[in-house]
Amino acid sequence: MKRLALLAGMCTAFLLWSCNAGHNHEDPHDHEAEHGAAEAHGAAGAHAGHSDEIVISPEKAAAAGIMTETASPAEFSGVIRTGGQILSSRGDEMTVVAPADGIVSFGGNYFEGAAVDEGQTLFSVISGTIQDGNRIGKAKVAYEAAKAEYERVSSLVDSRIVSQKEYVRIKENYENARLAYEALKPNADGTGVVVCSPCGGYVESIFVREGDYVSMGTPLACVVRNSSLVLQADLSQTYYDRTGGIVSANFRTPSMARTENVKALGGRLLSVGRSSAAASHYIPVTFSIPAGHGLVPGSFAEVWLLTGVRNDVISLPLQAVTEEQGVNFVYIKMDESCYRKQEVTLGESDGERVEIVSGVKAGDNVVTAGAYNVRLASASNAIPAHTHNH
Repeated sequence: MKRLALLAGMCTAFLLWSCNAGHNHEDPHDHEAEHGAAEAHGAAGAHAGHSDEIVISPEKAAAAGIMTETASPAEFSGVIRTGGQILSSRGDEMTVVAPADGIVSFGGNYFEGAAVDEGQTLFSVISGTIQDGNRIGKAKVAYEAAKAEYERVSSLVDSRIVSQKEYVRIKENYENARLAYEALKPNADGTGVVVCSPCGGYVESIFVREGDYVSMGTPLACVVRNSSLVLQADLSQTYYDRTGGIVSANFRTPSMARTENVKALGGRLLSVGRSSAAASHYIPVTFSIPAGHGLVPGSFAEVWLLTGVRNDVISLPLQAVTEEQGVNFVYIKMDESCYRKQEVTLGESDGERVEIVSGVKAGDNVVTAGAYNVRLASASNAIPAHTHNH
């Protein structure tokens, strides 16, 4: 009996020890894994709180050309965006015409765009070989005959062999013949007429070729003085009710490095059309611009017509705004080395600056140069908030 009781006690003690061991045993490797996961989660949570911040040291920002501007409300003009063209001023364009019938001969190796001086020979119109068309020859014969008659009676008028009345008539014929002959500006051999440039400038267009036959009055070329230019904007009839408020314009051509302002160049508003042009459905708005500044007559331009001024508008340079998948962003400098990406809503643009409707408030320090470099830095600084890698 005693042996049975002892055996039963030993079995009970063994079962109790096995149960406690099953509940209290802990795998050291599992504990380390859980601890590491907790640390990773805490670190990710810390980064997630600042995932929109971009860190760029002041040295790197300076090297990348990053510059900022403090946003502040200011005046901003209303804008009508349209297109236009740079044209020569009408007073500067001069058409050269043939003064006589004949065959065209070029006075030099002229081509469109060639520079010319006032009085420089452009063409000769040769009429010596044309039957019944040699105006130079006829004018020369009439001039020489009138000159000889005038010289003859000049020595006889004092002796009263020729009356004073006859002398005056012969002198008048001579002067008329001389003026008619000299007006034709004959060439050296007297077989043709010399055609000279009426002003200094450049040859805009040439309407004839070497050897062409022309009649008196036929246009030969167009010479442009190029002392001033015209910017003609084509305004849609939709904006006719705003034409009275147009005061200036910004514009840019393909050859220009940046947008220019008409007033800043010394130009001014010339006229605003009251009806659409005959060959188009647009209303012409014309500005005068001094020549130069890299402007090429005939080139097309992007135009921003400026109307009445609005107050308390926050605007930024166009280069401050970046676009991603149709959404616009700017970068705000938070401190010496920290930047933040900010979505914005845009308003009107005058070709240089753009109105910020929302997203930026007065006092924000916004990146205006080097925004693309900040965007690249934001991509390299991106840290995922959580990872499932094991």
